[in-house]
Amino acid sequence: MSPLHRCPPGPKLATLALAGTGLMFVTNPFAMLDFLALTLLGFHVAGFGGARIWRQIRPMLWMLAVLFLVQGGLAGWTLAALIVARLLTLMLLASLVTLTTRTEDLIATLERLLTPLAPLGVNPAKVGLAVSLALRFLPVIAEEAERVREAQAARGLGTHPLALILPLIVRVLKAAEEVAEAIEARSGHDDGPALSR
Repeated sequence: MSPLHRCPPGPKLATLALAGTGLMFVTNPFAMLDFLALTLLGFHVAGFGGARIWRQIRPMLWMLAVLFLVQGGLAGWTLAALIVARLLTLMLLASLVTLTTRTEDLIATLERLLTPLAPLGVNPAKVGLAVSLALRFLPVIAEEAERVREAQAARGLGTHPLALILPLIVRVLKAAEEVAEAIEARSGHDDGPALSR
């Protein structure tokens, strides 16, 4: 087991939160590439090889490519490269946290951290459930993207971004609605006990 696997969820979540804020202030694309390289080094430390890293990156490629082209055309290619590198770094960092942390430990830590906010109306159990469902939802998006890509290729529609994005958005919204319904159904039974924990 790697040092990252043995690290408690709290420091990992704190690092992820700090990175999510701190990387927004990085304006140099080359500096952002250094942070990306550091994140990839984290995968190596955790014992994950290139194949695992590629499995994390592959579902993002179409989205990052579209984002790069749009941002490049609107705001310049340097800024586009910076934004894509930033998103890729954050996505890989989040993947590294989830890959080296048991979901149960991650959710339990989140609920403990949010418990002091219960008097303000925050339901730790509901948030924990939402995060748990989201973690399971992300691989589903990748699978749906692959299904849409295969279906469009079979119909001879090629690899045009819109041919992939529009059907995927419809499927993701439908799945998101199901997730929201599951959260509401669960929270309807948990509201009382959750606030008293």
